[in-house]
Amino acid sequence: MGQSSSTEHNVSPELREVQSLAASTGSLPSLQKAFSLLSDPQTNSIPLHSLQKCFDFNFDNFESDQQLLHKDCSVFFTHLGSAIIDLFFVTDKDGVNWLEFLRGYTKCCGRMVASSLFNNLFQVFSTTCSKAGLSVDLQFEKFDDDCKINGTLSAQDIVTLLSVCWIFSWDSKTLKSNTGKTEGKCILPDISHLVLSAIESCAEDGLELNFWDSVVSEMEIRLPASKIHLWALKNIPNLADCFVQFVYARLCHLTTDEDKSEPSCSSAQESSTSAISEATLLTCGWAWAISLTLRGSVCEEISRICFPNDIDEINQNLLYRSSVHGKGLNRFWSNVEGYNGPLLVLIAAACEDGDNTRRWVIGALTHQGFENKDSFYGTSGSLYALSPVFRALTTSGREKNFIYSHLHPTGLYDAHPKPVGIAFGGNIGNERIFIDEDFAKVTVRHHAVDKTYQHGALFPNQGYLQVEASVLEVEVWGLGGTGSIEIQNSHRKREQLFTDQRRKIDLKTFTNWEDSPEKMMMDMMSNPGAVRREER
Repeated sequence: MGQSSSTEHNVSPELREVQSLAASTGSLPSLQKAFSLLSDPQTNSIPLHSLQKCFDFNFDNFESDQQLLHKDCSVFFTHLGSAIIDLFFVTDKDGVNWLEFLRGYTKCCGRMVASSLFNNLFQVFSTTCSKAGLSVDLQFEKFDDDCKINGTLSAQDIVTLLSVCWIFSWDSKTLKSNTGKTEGKCILPDISHLVLSAIESCAEDGLELNFWDSVVSEMEIRLPASKIHLWALKNIPNLADCFVQFVYARLCHLTTDEDKSEPSCSSAQESSTSAISEATLLTCGWAWAISLTLRGSVCEEISRICFPNDIDEINQNLLYRSSVHGKGLNRFWSNVEGYNGPLLVLIAAACEDGDNTRRWVIGALTHQGFENKDSFYGTSGSLYALSPVFRALTTSGREKNFIYSHLHPTGLYDAHPKPVGIAFGGNIGNERIFIDEDFAKVTVRHHAVDKTYQHGALFPNQGYLQVEASVLEVEVWGLGGTGSIEIQNSHRKREQLFTDQRRKIDLKTFTNWEDSPEKMMMDMMSNPGAVRREER
């Protein structure tokens, strides 16, 4: 068995190497505990049915607007466990021994390049669909340490693949936060922006598509799997990590839970996903897409919005919303001033395109708080096209014009005033994105003016000319954790204290009643027509 049978004296070189690979992921202690709980003491192996049961799902509480997707996901997860075992674990008559258990884990969750992780994800998807009787056109040419993906995927196939990955993420977050036993519902968010992004990137040249009014489930189009692979690597590079986190959570969190009841597809709050979508501009689907481009603490913070445990906790991260706090730079500044952590700014806008009004949503991620400056500043950031098509534009590394936020100077004359507003990318006068001080208009320019962020359109058919659109909504989310909130609160208290002190009048500074302002006001009110001469 994991730790007890592997002493320093009789560990084979093969086992030592595999244990070293597992240790490099930081999961070896958890795997040892999981193996001891799952394995049969007599055979020192995990029975096949026990390992397969780790990946079982109960979809009684699963909800989706698409009946076909609901059916496909239910059938898919019924066969997921056997597909994972067939692909990654070598079994014998007793099941899976300690060596093969570690080897199987490192095959799917070990340290490897992103393309290999995506190959694993596509193989799991293809094998599980085959076992479930779902038609998927994928073939794999395997080499020594790599494989080539051939075939095509339909729009509905991409919806199913992305939905499965979302469920992977949801399940791992739920088990990690010890809420896997809470009764509720798992509600899939709208991920059409990701599907349309894949279609826009991978469709054949010359194919005209209307992304504004498209219904993904009705689109009859097939895309090369190799292009989808490249699209995912560029736009959502952490998508394959969803499967890695799922396997780790199922083996290390679920098996170590004292309650061995069958896991169900439930969430901490039955209506959390729908409640957030209705109450804010940022949806769970958009937040999840953004999280797939990030790592570290910022990724963890935005994941809390995708998979919330408490609505109040999520609302605490919402620093500003124009429809609630009021439009304009002053109202914006009063809510974000003093917050020194990463921020996510969302802008919903509408522009005229002939006889049609086109609505779109874009975003900007900053890794620091806003400052009142008349020049660009910042150390890093990203731009996002969120609706109707998702696209991530990270830093290009050529310039550092990440953020511009400038308020009117008070009491100062400037012969050459700088623009008042908020901007991202480009340069002063030619900003990539610029919001005016009243939050009435947003100007979006072609990427040719910008050397800070990568090239790419921020909405479909953007063109080369600058576009002016009416601002519908602006939101700012704080992604710095509770520490940044506490610092901002202390900053606000300090500013309020200074304001209160400036408003107070110290009566001790007046020598007597005759010199007090109260005496002067009373005299004026009692006889306002009296002529008063200043005594000299």
